[in-house]
Amino acid sequence: MSKITKSAVKWAELEKRVPPEQINKFFAFKAKSEAYFRRMKLSPPEPPKINWDEYQKLIPIPGLVEKFKSQYTSFKVPYPEDKFSAEVDKQWKTLEQDIAKYSEEMKAHISKAEKEIAAINALPKFDDMTMEDVHDIYPEIALQPVKNPTFWPHTADEQLDYKDPTQKIDIPKK
Repeated sequence: MSKITKSAVKWAELEKRVPPEQINKFFAFKAKSEAYFRRMKLSPPEPPKINWDEYQKLIPIPGLVEKFKSQYTSFKVPYPEDKFSAEVDKQWKTLEQDIAKYSEEMKAHISKAEKEIAAINALPKFDDMTMEDVHDIYPEIALQPVKNPTFWPHTADEQLDYKDPTQKIDIPKK
């Protein structure tokens, strides 16, 4: 069994993706991970060699040292086989398509938002705008006192035909 010589985690790239409010937890996790990795690197890849002849001289019970020796040499620590990497790779391939699709949707959304920002920046300053300018630019939200007179403060809930959406509606029974 070969020994791992370096961490597979790209900490710098991972740190860029951590939200600012969780950076302390990230650094605590990184410290624990690196401490574990250092401890693992310090342990030898093979179990220590035992001088069985020395033990044979010291232990008077016949056959005990041979029994321990055979058990020690036959003991192998099972290294788990990788059953999940193929499944993870398959899931990643399906996710990559979803990620690419989402990325394209967001690029279109960003493009639309940038156009809206450019349109807003092209408007006259708020202090310089008149009610006529608002009516010309946004006819759907501008006050139209001749066509559609409203009461001050010109909000929907202050108008005569306003119906409170939180109130129960009586539905006539047939």
